[in-house]
Amino acid sequence: MCLVFGCGEEEKALGTYKAPGSCPYCGGVVMATDVEKSLRLCCLPVCLKTTTKYSCTHCSRRLVTYP
Repeated sequence: MCLVFGCGEEEKALGTYKAPGSCPYCGGVVMATDVEKSLRLCCLPVCLKTTTKYSCTHCSRRLVTYP
């Protein structure tokens, strides 16, 4: 007997907005994007997680914040 499970991860952008501050590399405007990630197992969502990603509009670098 062989079981095959289809797994997948899906990302969906919920919205973008201007974040406070400026890029430490070039001084450009920082944009924040809210992203919802969902882990699917056999077409059923198992886990939903919402995160915020930051990026510079001028140099296109992804910026990382530390807690």
